[in-house]
Amino acid sequence: MTASPTDLPTDLPTELADTADTAQAALADYLAAHHATLVTTDNSYAVSVAGEIEVDGLRVPYHLVPDEGFLGKTNKWRRLPDNERLALLQARWNPAARDKLETQLRACALRVLDIARSGDLDPASALHAFQAKYERAQTRCTLALDRIAAADGRNAATRQAEKTRDAVDLSLYPESFTTAQAMQRHFIAILGPTNSGKTHAAMEHLSQAASGVYLAPLRLLALENYTRLREAGVAVSLITGEQRKLHPDATHVASTVEMLNPNRPVEVAVIDEIQLLDDPDRGAAWTAAVCGVPAATVYLLGALEAREAVEALVKRVGGTLEVRELQRKSPLEMERQPLGSLRNLQAGDVLIAFSRREVLNWRDQAIEQGFRVSAIYGNLSPEVRQAQAERFIDGETQIVVATDAIGMGLNTPARRVIFTTASKWDGYAEGTISAALAKQIAGRAGRYGVHEAGHVAGLDATTHKTIAALLRQQPEPLPGAGFFVAPNLDYLTQISAATGETRLQPLLELFAKHINVHDEFFLPANLSEQIDKARWLDQLNLSLADRFTLSLCPVSTKIPMLERALQDWAAARASKKQAPLLRMEGTFGRNELQFLEDTCKLYSAYAWLGYRMPDTFPHEELAQVLMQSTSEKIDALLQAQNTQRARGKRPGQPARRGAPPRQGRGGPRRG
Repeated sequence: MTASPTDLPTDLPTELADTADTAQAALADYLAAHHATLVTTDNSYAVSVAGEIEVDGLRVPYHLVPDEGFLGKTNKWRRLPDNERLALLQARWNPAARDKLETQLRACALRVLDIARSGDLDPASALHAFQAKYERAQTRCTLALDRIAAADGRNAATRQAEKTRDAVDLSLYPESFTTAQAMQRHFIAILGPTNSGKTHAAMEHLSQAASGVYLAPLRLLALENYTRLREAGVAVSLITGEQRKLHPDATHVASTVEMLNPNRPVEVAVIDEIQLLDDPDRGAAWTAAVCGVPAATVYLLGALEAREAVEALVKRVGGTLEVRELQRKSPLEMERQPLGSLRNLQAGDVLIAFSRREVLNWRDQAIEQGFRVSAIYGNLSPEVRQAQAERFIDGETQIVVATDAIGMGLNTPARRVIFTTASKWDGYAEGTISAALAKQIAGRAGRYGVHEAGHVAGLDATTHKTIAALLRQQPEPLPGAGFFVAPNLDYLTQISAATGETRLQPLLELFAKHINVHDEFFLPANLSEQIDKARWLDQLNLSLADRFTLSLCPVSTKIPMLERALQDWAAARASKKQAPLLRMEGTFGRNELQFLEDTCKLYSAYAWLGYRMPDTFPHEELAQVLMQSTSEKIDALLQAQNTQRARGKRPGQPARRGAPPRQGRGGPRRG
């Protein structure tokens, strides 16, 4: 993950903001002057550097973390003042450090070239190892030598690695989609910020086409555009991982991107949020969609920074490309002053926080100010998120408090977006959100046709300044290489046949480690969670196909109730028994809302498996009904909490005034 040089603590006193801005600018200037960026890797901050060396007349580019380029664990780095950050950076990355790095890379490159010459080999694939912006130089030098040694066939181990790589040649990945590759496809990339009208023209063409498919990043967006097509008189089916609404004479399909059918040719396809190509966890689904959607015309909708990536990928997969860049239809303006206090909220405002706990805490405080409030966060099912948004749209509620879940798939008529914080937990530590995310969320303000302009503010002065800086910042373009690919069952079967390995965990690890990527245009996706599930699935008497399917079931290993349910279901499959649906364990310390949210996920996971293994999971329809009824209970509970909080004030008691209690980062304190 790239770290912003503007990654400042958000609890600085206001009077120090100018000093912080100066130090921040010096840090950013030093990075730019030395062709470096800050990244987070292995739960640490590091400096990643780019350049080029010359070896025997050959120019070899590099983009790496120097061996001595680690700056400290994320928590330690974030506590450092900017002047100390700059001093540490200058000590770790300077002309002498660059000379040391380039001497190291030249020595490695010379060894690669020597082996290549002796074996009449092409060194290009090995030297491409020098381009991995998040990885240590020594690690990539070792990889470069391993690659050239494997190509040279020096020992049995490297010959075995060769067999593995040869089993899956990702340079031929696009050609594996035979239906799409046989077509003459025309791609139309419509790129622009939120509220620029990207979707309208594409959906108009899709609705008028004889056949088509809409591919969404979220079930919520698939459902929204399924409804849109149906209301336009189109015979359309909805297909997501957990849900099916099948029209007997369907000409169109609205689905999540993972549910692409690469064997059904259509006239028009729309692939939404194309910038998610760069997501290491889900980007493989977008790579597969661009490579494999069998449509004569393919619309690619997304952010402006995706242009370079789109151009490179379309050039590789074949077809013609037309790029249309759009501007926002209504202006987006930063308020002159921060909100300062919830007393200054106005009907139509959206408050942004970055955790479920903070959303519910800010919701309660907004209710105390006399507002009716909708709450939206990622743990809610799409149906509940939509219901909460519609209450705001219909005027039943006046304020929305939301996480970044509002940034995609929910169109709310907000006049102003207010950030309670500019920090978000990234899985390792709190850090400043990216410019791209700030813009996507802020862009929800000022819906075209409803407001003349959108307005953005921070709750406090520091958050206000940070968000303003992020909105001015140009997002880094997506790279034109390194597109993620996930293994399908055919790939794993080929690796198994080549190596004799039958366990899922080693097969996934072989795919990630030894895959034949040549120029690294395609790269293995992040398989860590799938590999975690594969470890215990390999202990069961299941076919490789069953273990692979179960490893993909969308169950978070971080929720014990759900992980135990998946383990029980897998055991039922291994025993050739039907898996029961109802597996309620009691709240075990969870509050009612959390329990209902987890239960909804349980039903969703059962429905997902029911579509793929109906003999073991026969109660898919009941799971759908229970998923819907549980979503309705969650929505009703949120509304009941709204009412109870509003009535909780004693008669005649005024709404609490003043700013919320002091927090370290501008939001309610984490429990």
